[in-house]
Amino acid sequence: MQANYQTLPQTGELAQVRNKVLKNTYALLAMTLLFSALTAGVSIVMNPPQFTGLVTSILALLLLWFVLPRTANSAMGLAVVFGVTGLLGFGLGPLLNAYLNTANGSQIIMTALGGTGIIFLALSAYALMTKRDFSFMGGMLMVGMIVVVIAAIANIFMAMPALSLTISAIVILLMSGFILYDTGRIVNGGETNYILATVSLYLSIYNIFVSLLQLLGIFGGDD
Repeated sequence: MQANYQTLPQTGELAQVRNKVLKNTYALLAMTLLFSALTAGVSIVMNPPQFTGLVTSILALLLLWFVLPRTANSAMGLAVVFGVTGLLGFGLGPLLNAYLNTANGSQIIMTALGGTGIIFLALSAYALMTKRDFSFMGGMLMVGMIVVVIAAIANIFMAMPALSLTISAIVILLMSGFILYDTGRIVNGGETNYILATVSLYLSIYNIFVSLLQLLGIFGGDD
């Protein structure tokens, strides 16, 4: 009987930790998405050159690879997260301007935003309600990402519209899988760092939005 009394507090503490991580993750995610939208708006007004997205993406990757791992357990990690999301948001400016200069560009952007929100909310709700363990998806998702990166690099030289369409569709599927995987890790105690959890979910949302934008642009008859 004494062993049971010792187990209950431990279980309660674990639940509190998971709830805290979830709360902090979604709060920080909301702030980073708003900040990213703000920097994207600034970029739209400034109208930087097309290569801006490539430059900001490289800078964001450098922060993710070399700075965030060293600061994820400190307050400095928050600044890094906002730096990454701000850079990626700013890099969207030229792409968004390209769509805004078309007849139905605003509609495409809003549809992509709505679609991204629906995908994220639906998958997150499913993972939270079912509390399933999606860790089995980790290996498959990583292999899929490697294949997509190779295909994307190859398509730089081949410039095949059909391949671009396929890559965008696969990215949406992969990022949807990552949302389930990452949310499941938080729910099941596999991820206890809300800064890292926020970055993972943000990147999935970002890539879904960009890929949806590209797909809608193709089907919408834009260049």
